[in-house]
Amino acid sequence: MARTALQITRRNFLKSSLLGAAALSLGSGTLRPVAEALARAGLALPWFRKGQIKLSYNYCDMCPWRCGIVVHSVNGQVYKVDGNPADPKSRGMLCGRGQAAPSFMYDPDRLRAPMIRTGERGEGKFKEVTWAEALDYAAEKLRLTGQAFGPESVAVFGHTSGDFWFADYFAQAWGTPNAAKPSSSLCTSPREEAAKLTYGLPIGGHEPVDWDGINCITLIGSHIGEDSRNTVMQDFANAWGRGAKVIVVDPRFSTVAAKADYWLPIKPGADTALLLAWLNVLITEELYDKSFVAEWANGFDKLAAHVAEFTPEWAAPITDLSPDLIRETARVMAANLPRSSIIPGRHVTWYGNDTQRMRAIYIINALLGAYGREGGIYFSKSPYIEAYPHPPFAVTGSSGGCSAEPGQESDELPLGPSGKARADGARDKFLRGATAMQELIEPMLTGQPYPIKALIVYGTNLLNTVPNPQRTIEALKKLDFVLAIDVLPQEHIAWADVVFPEATSLERYDELWVVPHKTPYIAMREPAVEPLYDTKPGWWMARELGLRLGLEPYFKWQTIEEYLNTRLMSIGSSLDKMRAENGVIVQEGKPYLADFSDASPFATASGKLELYSEELAQAGFDPLPVYEPVDEPPQGYFRLLYGRHPLHTFAKTQNTPLLHELYPENEVWVNEDVGAGQGLRQGEYVWLENQDGARSGPVKLKLTQRIRGDAVYMVHGFGQMAPGLSNANGQGASDTKLQTVYKLDPISGGAGMRVNFVRIVKEA
Repeated sequence: MARTALQITRRNFLKSSLLGAAALSLGSGTLRPVAEALARAGLALPWFRKGQIKLSYNYCDMCPWRCGIVVHSVNGQVYKVDGNPADPKSRGMLCGRGQAAPSFMYDPDRLRAPMIRTGERGEGKFKEVTWAEALDYAAEKLRLTGQAFGPESVAVFGHTSGDFWFADYFAQAWGTPNAAKPSSSLCTSPREEAAKLTYGLPIGGHEPVDWDGINCITLIGSHIGEDSRNTVMQDFANAWGRGAKVIVVDPRFSTVAAKADYWLPIKPGADTALLLAWLNVLITEELYDKSFVAEWANGFDKLAAHVAEFTPEWAAPITDLSPDLIRETARVMAANLPRSSIIPGRHVTWYGNDTQRMRAIYIINALLGAYGREGGIYFSKSPYIEAYPHPPFAVTGSSGGCSAEPGQESDELPLGPSGKARADGARDKFLRGATAMQELIEPMLTGQPYPIKALIVYGTNLLNTVPNPQRTIEALKKLDFVLAIDVLPQEHIAWADVVFPEATSLERYDELWVVPHKTPYIAMREPAVEPLYDTKPGWWMARELGLRLGLEPYFKWQTIEEYLNTRLMSIGSSLDKMRAENGVIVQEGKPYLADFSDASPFATASGKLELYSEELAQAGFDPLPVYEPVDEPPQGYFRLLYGRHPLHTFAKTQNTPLLHELYPENEVWVNEDVGAGQGLRQGEYVWLENQDGARSGPVKLKLTQRIRGDAVYMVHGFGQMAPGLSNANGQGASDTKLQTVYKLDPISGGAGMRVNFVRIVKEA
């Protein structure tokens, strides 16, 4: 009889014997002898046997999805996080990034104390100071800037959940309309503005897809399973498991394409042509939901006339897809209506014509009768809760609310106390939408339309987020003052004058997470342990800075518990009650058309879906979506495509020890046949050089049949040049550093970044 693969060694035998003895001893309550025996054998006592387990409630900050979590700590140390079963997003489950939250918290490279710059900007030379010194210095610099140039001369960039305290609350109290988040103009703005133009409602942070009943899922450039959003992966897996049809449109055979009934390897930039052809098929073959369109849509006749010429035969040479495949997939979508939708997706800033592409998506969903129908797109409703009472904010025309969700901003242009609108060129360079982060770089350089002289950067890996980072560096050189607030010594930290080290999400209270959802809910965040080192939570920094700047009326509370309990009192709750309810308050929603018998849910001028947009027509834009060709790659170059990895979030987690161990560097995907023709070898390291000579690398080659020959693909967030990040520094290539140009969406202000091209270079 063959022996098993397990080799019995003295250490394994000793370990098993000791653990068996441990179990017996624990049963009789004698823990100390077992601990001593394990220690002599070089074995650690399991953490859950070290002391009393403390549970605390939180929402995850390892990605913007913010799943509810339960944090397990013992004797002041966090050991484990689990999904909160009471939370409508996590439902008791958690992705790999969420599980790594303790690893992020205990990253040895964390910023540990406030610092003031001692060398030149960019050198990364600082001295550690007390919080009083750092706050006093920062407040004085901001005060002088405001006195000389007005409050609008201070810009605030924010990302991650704690950005509320700076990009929302502090910015509005101080009086600057120039607060921006990458989640808008670098990600979702075209999606949000197209939705509001078409059916009067934003998508918001949680895509309102009724996954429980959907029977046909169409994904265009959405990488479910790679862009790891816990709830979406659960929902997609359940829908796929019960037999829902899946159509995937993507130049790359992504993870979700492997689950698809139809994969359409479209030519990059041709998506709107495909959408127009689908509209043509739905209308000419009378496959659309006639009764729904008649009752709830405006402009159908104009739409029908507009798409009459956009046949599958017209679209085929543009998209590199066969007419038969275009027709068949349109018919599959229609055969499953109204339980059939094109999923909106999240990162939609591609080519600069993105709002019109998203309009085409929403119009198809309208023809499928999907809005407000089970299995379609439901209507999110925000939970009711009052804001903390404060005087009117100095900035008017902005949301002023307590949600950092993309798409919740007002369509009005924010105005500062001196009457100046924001400096990003809204209403001039583009029609509408949230503040465009990338457009605030230019006023730092040119002073037009007025100068921005100071910058507060919260939780934003600036040089690995905003396209054309060299331009950003030139802007940082010209600013009078830069304040950086972060957990890690990211690349842009070297360009700051003052650095505030923040406590991680597991070490702090934070604003309530107020979630528009099918079942609207509110989640809490409380500290599991005391903050490490000399770090502080964002709310404390914002308050201390505000008090030094004369903003006392906006920071009346003494503690964050007082602030949160005051808000919760408006709905008859409190922090203690939330803890007793597993950290979540779920409210009632009205998600379907049947719930709106007395009023229309569509917040458009007509109260209906606007297939033909009068608003766009009056502003001089195409009222119906049109296809605009994009530039072709130059000879010898590939279009640069980029995306996410299920174990990493943007440019935030590459240094996290556990996640770095699992996925330490990105690769560049190149079509195998094209690579062979260029003499490229699987796994060799190369450099990428873009059309303007910008380079990044070295990066490992992945030769594969899973991508078209005219494009390359890489995971975003790598290639960081930050010596303080011992794991992430110099690993892989940066797509951001290769994005020296972008195309501004003239409607929403989104920055189309898939307009850059790269060639492969074997030497540095």
